[in-house]
Amino acid sequence: MPLATSELWDDLLSCLDLRPVTGDGSVYEARNQRLGYHRLFGGQLLAQSVRAALLSRPDNDVKSLHTLFPRAGRPEEPVRYEVEHHHEGGTFATLTVVARQAHGVVATAGVSLHAAEDGPAHQTTEPVPALLGPEHRVGLHPLPWETRATTDLDSPDAGPPEFDLWWRTPTADPELAPALTAYTTDLTLIGTALRPLKGVGQRDAQQAFTSAVTSHTVWFHRPFRADDWLLLRQHSPLLAHGRCFGRGDVFTEDGSLVASYAQEALLRFAREAV
Repeated sequence: MPLATSELWDDLLSCLDLRPVTGDGSVYEARNQRLGYHRLFGGQLLAQSVRAALLSRPDNDVKSLHTLFPRAGRPEEPVRYEVEHHHEGGTFATLTVVARQAHGVVATAGVSLHAAEDGPAHQTTEPVPALLGPEHRVGLHPLPWETRATTDLDSPDAGPPEFDLWWRTPTADPELAPALTAYTTDLTLIGTALRPLKGVGQRDAQQAFTSAVTSHTVWFHRPFRADDWLLLRQHSPLLAHGRCFGRGDVFTEDGSLVASYAQEALLRFAREAV
């Protein structure tokens, strides 16, 4: 039986509570979400990689996370996160997080960290629209929080390869905001790339098409909270050669750009679907 929304939220928080395996902060272990999938959700691996990096370097913030997914993870087996430090300066640090199971590496992330600094600031982006009302609530499994959108990624109707999603978690520790955001950015870019194709929607995965994320990058620009309203604004400029590419930005309700992300994925269609 699928978990209720509150159970999904508690389950995700539990998965983000990594257990140290060694005393030097170089190895952690994490349990997996109970989603009923045949493989691990990539968003879980992204979020846990963020947590492993921050636990090993608690005085810094994650500046960027560049992740490759060489093979599918197995949901029945915990994931071991191995952290290797490459550089530790006064304000910047660089490390690698390797997510491993018995059959091999399931994700590897290059992570850049930065200590907060003061300095000039400016931002040049399109204005953020007003928050959508509750009548635009949508369900996006496995996100265990309220989401709002005007576009249905499951629709077979063709449209532009763009998608805006408002989201807000239940009350959460601000330290979890980067991990929760990385988790969220993994879910809808493939569906966005599918929008120009009439007759195919995100719900047709594993039937009309096969998909798998191969790489995902997130950049964090400013501190923010995940339990305040955030807007994902994303688009997919390219689908070609069995792959799709998409990118997006994360804004606060008042229009501050707090994160950006990009993803490449396998997107292979059944012959009868194209």
